[in-house]
Amino acid sequence: MEYWFDIITRIAIAVIESMALVVITFGSCEAFVRGLRAMLSPLAPDQPFRGIWARYARWLVAGLTFQLAADIIETAIAPGWTDIERLAAIAVIRTFLNFFLERDLAGADEGT
Repeated sequence: MEYWFDIITRIAIAVIESMALVVITFGSCEAFVRGLRAMLSPLAPDQPFRGIWARYARWLVAGLTFQLAADIIETAIAPGWTDIERLAAIAVIRTFLNFFLERDLAGADEGT
């Protein structure tokens, strides 16, 4: 039973981390293309950059949330305290990043 739990957990972690990778990669590519297009456009005012940043931040928040979910699941199969401490540190860092990104998004939404 424990063997199957370990396999299913590892598959879930790989799937969720892959989803995070796709979300962050897609968001980064989209932000790059939109930013490049806005920079090269002679008629582009400064306002589109704020929208590009806000949209990119939403992608990053989604990706960080998926990564945090994978970390939480990984603690279920972590064999020792060192691994659990490492995962806790990663979770804290990602949670703070997520908090500040969401705060910036809320500020951007209020300013628009």
